[in-house]
Amino acid sequence: MIRLALPLAVAIALMAVPGLAPLGARAQDGGAEPTALRQGDGGAFLVADDVRLMPDDKLVASGNVEVIHEGRRLQAKSITYDSKTEHLSIEGPITLREGETTLVLADAAELDRDMRNGLLTGARVVLASQVQMAANTMTRVNGRYSQLYKTAVTSCRICEDGRPPIWQIRARRAIHDEEERQLYFHDAQLRVLDVPVFYLPRLRLPDPTLERATGFLFPTISNSSLLGFGVKVPYFIRIGDHRDLTLTPFVTTKTRTLEFRYRQAFANGDISIRGALSNDDLGDDDIRGYMIAEGAFDLRNDFELTFDIKVASDDSYLSQYNYYGQERLDSQIAIQRVRRDEFIRGAVTHFRSQRRRESNSTLPSLVGNAEYERRVYPGTIGGELRFSTEAHSHRRTSDLSIDGPDLDPWADGRDVTRLTVSADWLRNWTLGAGVLAEFRAGLAADSFQIAQAGITSRSSASQLTPSTAMRLRWPLMKTTTKGVTHMIEPVAQLSWVGGSNLNIPNDENTRIEFDEGNLFAVSRYSGPDRRERGFNAAYGVQWTRLAPKGWETALAFGQVVRDEPEVEPNGFPSFTRSSGLRGKFSDVLLAGQIRTPGGLTLTGRGLFDNDFEATKAEARASWESYRTELSATYIWLRNDPFEDRAEDASEWSISGSYRFARHWTADANWRYDVARDFEVTSGVGLTYTNECVSVALDASRRFTTSSTRDPTTDISLTVSLRGFSANAGESSFTRSCRN
Repeated sequence: MIRLALPLAVAIALMAVPGLAPLGARAQDGGAEPTALRQGDGGAFLVADDVRLMPDDKLVASGNVEVIHEGRRLQAKSITYDSKTEHLSIEGPITLREGETTLVLADAAELDRDMRNGLLTGARVVLASQVQMAANTMTRVNGRYSQLYKTAVTSCRICEDGRPPIWQIRARRAIHDEEERQLYFHDAQLRVLDVPVFYLPRLRLPDPTLERATGFLFPTISNSSLLGFGVKVPYFIRIGDHRDLTLTPFVTTKTRTLEFRYRQAFANGDISIRGALSNDDLGDDDIRGYMIAEGAFDLRNDFELTFDIKVASDDSYLSQYNYYGQERLDSQIAIQRVRRDEFIRGAVTHFRSQRRRESNSTLPSLVGNAEYERRVYPGTIGGELRFSTEAHSHRRTSDLSIDGPDLDPWADGRDVTRLTVSADWLRNWTLGAGVLAEFRAGLAADSFQIAQAGITSRSSASQLTPSTAMRLRWPLMKTTTKGVTHMIEPVAQLSWVGGSNLNIPNDENTRIEFDEGNLFAVSRYSGPDRRERGFNAAYGVQWTRLAPKGWETALAFGQVVRDEPEVEPNGFPSFTRSSGLRGKFSDVLLAGQIRTPGGLTLTGRGLFDNDFEATKAEARASWESYRTELSATYIWLRNDPFEDRAEDASEWSISGSYRFARHWTADANWRYDVARDFEVTSGVGLTYTNECVSVALDASRRFTTSSTRDPTTDISLTVSLRGFSANAGESSFTRSCRN
């Protein structure tokens, strides 16, 4: 190959200079070696099998012609350059690549020397390997605009069998603005299987390389037995590079609703606000609505600020419109810092219940918490010192100082403030035969102030609680000749907590969960207004098996033994019946898990009494493969009036999806109350997806809840044209052509 480092226009003009023509001639005579003309920085590079300088000062390059200039790469059969007009006449087939996102194919072209302006015939443009635009002719203007006449646009794969694409946009003229990354259509028709279904005199769409652009999003058609038949039409507004607003009118036969979502990103965080305003006949108010605001910010000195605010106009609005699934709204603002040896957190939380049976005036509606914990490693005594301080306060809007018709003996309008300071020392040793010993000793001070305490509780109380514990662990491991590893670890702990529980309301320990996480805790209460007193022991064994092919099996059991049962100052048991911790001997805790290399996971956990009858039990199963995702959960709880459960609870929850064909995916979910023989929710869905369209049909049934008595059935249909997005999606949905 013969190369000349010259600008393209200069190189072509100088082909007539003596001494240069023979180089080209030698390349021609050889017949196999191409001629190359190129420039250094910012210029052009031309390669061709044959280069000829004609008598009329025209340069003709033919045979595997390739030109590279300012990020553009042109390939053609031949190029004729006229030095007088500085125009290129190109014979196709032509391939022009601009950057990594635009590909232009054409039969012939007339371009200027920079390939920024000109005319192409039989043109086809491919954007980001997703959207194809075909036209009779295409003009290039300033290297920015591409104007296509009598054009067809689609993101569907086009096969050479004569069949039309699933959808296409036909337009008299289409303009692609490469700088703004927008597509403008004049006299546009939307065709489905080549049948016109919609006409728009003007249409604008973003090209596939643009992530965010102002405009309409794809609508959703829905039908609800409660809200009626309607449609949602989202409109996305790009306010800037870091802010956007989405407005979604939702109009049905029974409601007029405007949904909104605002998002903004900052240098140190982001916020999101979503909500809706409705005018309907379903509630007592003319205007109903809700708002949920969330945000997180990184502050100085490693602090993080988070907030989550939820408000609703009435208790049934969120469930009727299916905007939020929880029946208790919690709004919180918190600031925290987490370091290796330090934890700081402060939070204020507001609760509002939407359950008909609960009174917000007698529920703790405003809760404040402040926590600080520090770890120190003293060199003189070894081990670890932990210092912590916690302040807690909760307020009720009620000022009642008497106890109402409930199971607890405390005044319904009580307000409680608590301050806890504690210090613990922890030390580990390794004994003979590999036994690990862990020792812990601590001292905690608690102070309580109770307003509206009434006659059943003290208005103030304080206590000093010493504690100590010794735990022994003996981890054993064995590997077989087949590479299977077995690990077994017996654990035993003896602990003591001094003092006695105070005659104050039990507000922080109304629900106790006994599981592997707190089996060896000194106290299994979640808050310090109650502590397990006296001597108690805990023992357990955990076995794990790991196989080389990916099988994993784990099994654990344990139990707690006390010298005396836990009781309240009034003599009643401290733990509820279903907690599994009542009496000298707790229920036996059993837990296990199996994982297979095929993606199946089975998990089970339960508490069993002396007669081996279940107090609590739960089982989970999940399976994930290329085509299938399936999960199922079963839970059983013994009846317990002190946990607001008059009857046994037994419930199934199943959800899954199955891709039964290349383009078809089905999904379903089902939640069933076995104890009451009552279906809670159910739903099915069917989705068709290929490279250019996605159609989703969903149907769901929601039965009565604690905040609404009316069951509802919802059906929705969403059709999305794929391709006009920066994310092309999974390529496995792309159709293939049949020869």
